[in-house]
Amino acid sequence: MNNLTIGFIGLGLIGGSIAKGLKRANKGHYIMAFARHRETLEAALSDRAIDEALDGVGEALLRCDYIFLCTPVSYNEEYLTAIRPFLRKDAILTDVGSVKGSIHEAVKRMGMEANFIGGHPMAGSEKSGYAYSTDHLVENAYYVITPTPLSPADKVEELKGLALSLSALPLILDHKEHDYIVAGISHLPHLIAASLVKLVKDKDTPEQTMKLVAAGGFKDITRIASSSPVMWQQICAANREQIGSILGDYIEALGQVRKAVTGGCDRAVYDLFDVSREYRNSIADRSSGPIKKEFAVYCDIVDESGAIATIATILAAHQISIKNIGIIHNREFEEGVLKIEFYGEDASLQAAELLTQCRYTIYRR
Repeated sequence: MNNLTIGFIGLGLIGGSIAKGLKRANKGHYIMAFARHRETLEAALSDRAIDEALDGVGEALLRCDYIFLCTPVSYNEEYLTAIRPFLRKDAILTDVGSVKGSIHEAVKRMGMEANFIGGHPMAGSEKSGYAYSTDHLVENAYYVITPTPLSPADKVEELKGLALSLSALPLILDHKEHDYIVAGISHLPHLIAASLVKLVKDKDTPEQTMKLVAAGGFKDITRIASSSPVMWQQICAANREQIGSILGDYIEALGQVRKAVTGGCDRAVYDLFDVSREYRNSIADRSSGPIKKEFAVYCDIVDESGAIATIATILAAHQISIKNIGIIHNREFEEGVLKIEFYGEDASLQAAELLTQCRYTIYRR
């Protein structure tokens, strides 16, 4: 990859991590950034994640081959307007938003399609801010790229190359297809989890017995209901059409389930569980049978030769048996790159303590 001049508008968790990752991949890249808080820029300069701190969106961006827009979706159009006069004809503007429709529509409306390629690195966490950024946040994570009809093919390939230099897994999708997919596998599950938790809260006994005995499957499938309400309200607003469509399909499917259960159609109920089980078990990170409690830790590691083997050796030396181990490729709202599953809670607690002592960053669910 040639040395590039790259600008960042916004330097939070994702922007900061991409900047750090690009510097790690090629110290010859010249990186400039603008952020709302000067202390963020000072920290990035101190970390050598960036080479130049900008006071605002201005003429300095004319030097950029790429500009990464890493601000909240609600600010996209405001920043597109500000960036437009300083975007060279041969430069590419990309973003990192988890919903693509609104920015693609704005880019088209503003005549910027030839200079825009959408992006969505499917990594992150519920924490935010530059302080939590790392140079390996997007390693082994899918990096969705959504070109416009006018995006230059060579620039799409070059952006793929940048994603690969971050050790990410580039995936080219149409932006509408992207939004439909994430509505189904990310946005709808969060709505289901939140609505299920609220239903149990509303239907609980006066003594809150449901809350008292809630465990196992209920906690497993509703964990994501603990996510930021601000973030998820914004996501739902940005992708309301696709979410509304698939939510309607889900409501219709629930109606069929209710009809089968109350009507005594045992075969239909069996088929529901059987087909769902087979499909769920075909997804990576297999699980057999009904939902069971997991005993797992999530470990933040750098993708380098022997990294996983080192962890396995540490655990084996202390007679801790591993049930399953693997890289998480879609961790947009997760923390930890490596998921290590154990046969029991004692083993997972012991492993978490041991790996923490060995200076690994560990997250538990």
